[in-house]
Amino acid sequence: MKRRFLNLASLALFLSFSLTSCEEDNKEDSIETDPITFTKEGELYLIKASGDTLRKLDIELAETPYEHQTGLMYRESMEDDQGMLFIYDTERVRSFYMKNTYIPLDIIYYDADSTLVSIQKNATPRDETSLPSDGPTKFVLEINGGLSDEWGIEDGDRIDFSKLQ
Repeated sequence: MKRRFLNLASLALFLSFSLTSCEEDNKEDSIETDPITFTKEGELYLIKASGDTLRKLDIELAETPYEHQTGLMYRESMEDDQGMLFIYDTERVRSFYMKNTYIPLDIIYYDADSTLVSIQKNATPRDETSLPSDGPTKFVLEINGGLSDEWGIEDGDRIDFSKLQ
């Protein structure tokens, strides 16, 4: 009887170690990635219809199809004096969405002569709802949600930007 108890106890101990070992072996390895950080590639001025400068921003540029598709996805934050400017070769109605975008954004659409077309305000993070422009656009500026109202951006306003050399 004593021997049987020892065998059962040994078996239980063995199974306990085996199960623990299997658990650890089956854990998925998580890959640590560096956070995506802002890289200044240019400067942009928000200009009132009257010609007065409203605000100066440091901007990242989205000029390639890949950059157009990814935009500000996976960003944890952005400073209020920063934004991303999407530059397209042609002017047409454009539509953005917030898939994999973690921060609320104001998406501001501008036509070929850099005049405001429309604004999608406070776009909801991770929402895949289409957010179209109200007309043909060539430039799209993304800034932190709520800033277009705070800064008083309105119809007739324009942008002027330059790329860093």
